[in-house]
Amino acid sequence: MKTPWNFSRYLPIAQRFIVRGRLPALLLAVTRKSASQGGRLGALKAELRVLLALCMAWWRGEYRGISSQALLSVVAALLYFVSPVDAIPDVLLGVGFIDDIAVLGWLLRTWSGELDEFRAWLAARTPAQQEELLLLPSSVPSVDGDSAR
Repeated sequence: MKTPWNFSRYLPIAQRFIVRGRLPALLLAVTRKSASQGGRLGALKAELRVLLALCMAWWRGEYRGISSQALLSVVAALLYFVSPVDAIPDVLLGVGFIDDIAVLGWLLRTWSGELDEFRAWLAARTPAQQEELLLLPSSVPSVDGDSAR
C-alpha cells in the first residue's frame, strides 16, 4: 500500500522525538486529543490505546520486539494525528480527521504483523500491567514547546 501523502515529512520529526526521549510528551498529546474527540474515532480509539501502550512499553524498555522502521512509523503517525496542520486541517469540522484516520489505517495495515506480535505480548500481561502501560510519567513536558520540531 502506498505511503500517505505528506506522511514522510513526519518521519524525521519522529526520529528526533525517539532519540531525545520525548515519547511521553507525544503520548500525552495523543491521549488528550483522543479524549476530546468523543465517539468520532469509533473503533480507532482502541487501536490508539494499543499504539500508546506499544510506545510506552518501548520507552520503558519492556518491549523491544518491534523493528526500528515500524516504531518510527508508529511515532510519525501519532505525530500526524496530533498535528492540527496536516493534509486536511483539523479545524474543518466533519472532515478534518479523515486524513488522520487514513494515516492510522495505513499504519495498522502496513505494520499489522509487528502490531499483532505486540498485541500478543500485551495479552500475556495481567490487566493491571496492561493499564500501567497507559500511565504516563508524572511530569511530562508539552509537545508544543518542543524544540524537536
